[in-house]
This record gives sequence, C-alpha cells and structure tokens, in this order.
Amino acid sequence: MNEPEEVARFPSPLGIDTMAMWGATAGLPEQMAGALAAGRALEGLPDGDRVEAIAVLGMGGSGLAGDVLAAAAWRSCPLPVTATKAYELPAWVGPRSLVFSVSCSGNTEETLAATEEALAAGASVVAITGGGELARLVGEHGAPILELPAGIPQPRAAIGAMAVPLLVVADRLGLLPGAGDQVDQSLEHLARRRDQLVSPESPARELARRIDRTIPLVHGAQGLASVAASRWKTQVNENAKAPAFWSAMPELCHNEIAGWAQHGDMTRQVLTAVELRSADEHSQVARRFEWVSELMLEVVGDLISVWAEGDSPIARFFDLVLVGDFVSLHLAEREGIDPGPIAVLDEMKGYLRMPSPGSELSMR
Repeated sequence: MNEPEEVARFPSPLGIDTMAMWGATAGLPEQMAGALAAGRALEGLPDGDRVEAIAVLGMGGSGLAGDVLAAAAWRSCPLPVTATKAYELPAWVGPRSLVFSVSCSGNTEETLAATEEALAAGASVVAITGGGELARLVGEHGAPILELPAGIPQPRAAIGAMAVPLLVVADRLGLLPGAGDQVDQSLEHLARRRDQLVSPESPARELARRIDRTIPLVHGAQGLASVAASRWKTQVNENAKAPAFWSAMPELCHNEIAGWAQHGDMTRQVLTAVELRSADEHSQVARRFEWVSELMLEVVGDLISVWAEGDSPIARFFDLVLVGDFVSLHLAEREGIDPGPIAVLDEMKGYLRMPSPGSELSMR
C-alpha cells in the first residue's frame, strides 16, 4: 500500500507513530479535495426524484460519515437521513430508498449484513470502500462504488475520504444543495488551519497539556458540532487509548446536569470539560452553554472552550475535527502511546470469528 504524499510532507514529531497517523491527519485538506473530485465524477447514481429516504450504513470511523451527512441534512434536506450502525436495516428501507454503504476495509461484518438486506429490499446502494467483500457484493449488483485512496492507515484517518462523497452525492441528487460548494470553499481555510496545528506553537498541543491525564467530557450543540464532539471522544479513545465522553446540547440540559449535584470533590480531580462552540448555534443554546459553563466550573478541574473557524457549517465542522484529531495525537505523545494500532479491536474481531459454544450445541 502506497503512502500518501502528506505522510512524507508532514513527518511525525511524535515519539512513536508506527502507522504515520500524524501525516495522515495533516493530509485532511488534500484528502477532502480528492474526495470532492471523486464524488463529483461518480457515475451510475439513482434519480434523486425517486429517493424518499436515505440510510447510511457504517461502523466506527466509517460510520461517522453517516453522522456527518445526517447532521448536515438535518435542517436542509427534505428527506429523512438515518445513520445505521447495526447488522439490521430500518424496516422502511425499500425500492425508493438510497443506501450508502461505507466501510474502509470493505469487510465490516455489520455493514456487510445490512448491505445484503438493502440489496434484497431493492434499495439503490452506493458503496464507499477500500475494497474487500463489500466491493465484491455491491459490484455483483452493478451498483456504484467509490474506491477510497490507498495508504490510509486506519478508518479514523479517512473521515474526509468517506464523509465528503456522501455530501457531494446528496448535493448532486438535489437533496443537499450547495454541500459540494461548501466543501470546496473550506479547503483553503483547512489548509491554513492544518499548517497552524502542525507548528511547534500548535494550539492543539496546549489543549492537550491542559487536558493532560484527566478524562475529557466534550459538549457540542445538536447538529454538526455534536458530531464533532463524538469525534473528539472517539479520537481520544483510539489515538490516545484513553477514556473520554461526549454529550449534545441542549439535550444534556435535560438530564446530565442533574448528575453534577454531588461528588464534585472527586470529579474535579478526574474530569476536564471541553465545549465545542460554533456560530451555527441556536441563540438559546448559546445561553445554555453560558449557564452550564458556570455550573461545570464547580465540578471539573478545567473548562476549555474551542470555537470553530470557517465560513460555512461544513467548514466549521471539519475545523473542529482537525483540532480534535491533533489534540488526541498530542495526548498520545504525552503518554508515550503509539496512536495507530488498536490491539483490543483486533482481539475482539478475532473472538467473533471463533464459533460460539451455543452454535455447536444448536448443530447437534
């Protein structure tokens, strides 16, 4: 597998980085540009006028692409968009449904099972994948396949390659007008932001210093900022191999804040609150952030506000993603952790490949 140019262009300053996650992270703007072109060139798409609902299949880093599309479409798309992270499909998927099947490896078992259901139901399927069984399955049915670029070390390093084509295809079908242009117009800003984040004076390094060995609790407003919050959480999990949690505003004001009534002496020692703020927030959500900030200062060790930069909702989303990705790499560096490999996930997949004790009994 060939290494992307960005790996050589941005050599890793981390103490250990066997899979070149630093370079892959730094290459996000170029990855998005390639995905934009690929999405605009993809052939064999269904007629947008015949589509009544959209489902996006995918797990983990691949599944985040569905969250991005659903959040971007939430206030703009006239059709329901659902991110499905399971072996089964929603019951409504049928001949007038568009199903995006996303798997970086092409061998994600949940995604394969749900894709088989989608094809059997007569849905229009579009695959975004690096190959594997998914490419074979979808290819046998003559459905469009967008191949991911070679050299991506882990699915979580392919967010641009997997999320951008969904936005572009939805735009081309008339379901999310202007999404492709938003991606295009964000590239210059993201390249500048990336150059800032790879510098010795990177704000991501300072954010990681403040979080240190505490557990980040990341809050983002409903929509793309909440997807960014979930991305921060999973990147800390996978890159830094550390716990993290996230919640969405305003929902957290109806439950989570009630949990801060006690144990402050303990939570102040182990938690750091991170607020992901954006110009896209509802005015009442902004007021809630202000009130919750005052509350959180009493129960966490530190409270950090990160404001999204960019000229559009999509640009601001990827800005928050890029900052969070580099924060997670610096957190890994502080603990001498290799951000690339995730042995526990490989162990889990190996376990699932073994026959269960119950399967032997059922065959008798």
